[in-house]
Amino acid sequence: MFIFTSIFMVSLSAVLYLVVRTLPRIAEEQGGEAAGHGAVHPLRSHIPEKIDVALNGFLLKSLRKLKVLVLKIDNSLSRHLQRVKPEENGKKPSIDFKEIAEQNKEGQNGNA
Repeated sequence: MFIFTSIFMVSLSAVLYLVVRTLPRIAEEQGGEAAGHGAVHPLRSHIPEKIDVALNGFLLKSLRKLKVLVLKIDNSLSRHLQRVKPEENGKKPSIDFKEIAEQNKEGQNGNA
C-alpha cells in the first residue's frame, strides 16, 4: 500500500512540475490574443471577489453557530458530570484493595 501511495505522489508531483513549467508560455500566448480581442478575462473580473466575500461570510456564520452548539453541548455535559459527582459531605469511601486481597486470601485458605 505504501509503495502505491509513494508512486502516486511522485507521479502527481511530476505532472504538477510540468504544468508549472509550461504555464508562462500559455499565459504569453493567451495574453496576446485576449488583448487583441478586447475581451475581459473571467478571472480578472469582480465576480470571483464577490463569490469569495459571500463564501467567507457564510463560512464565518456557520463556524460561529457550530461554536455555539459545541459550547452548549459542553455545558450540558458539565452539568451532567456535576450531578453524577458525589457530594463532599456524603463522600463514598474509596475502595481498599488491600482489604479485598486479604478477604480473598482468607477465603482461599478456608477452602483448602
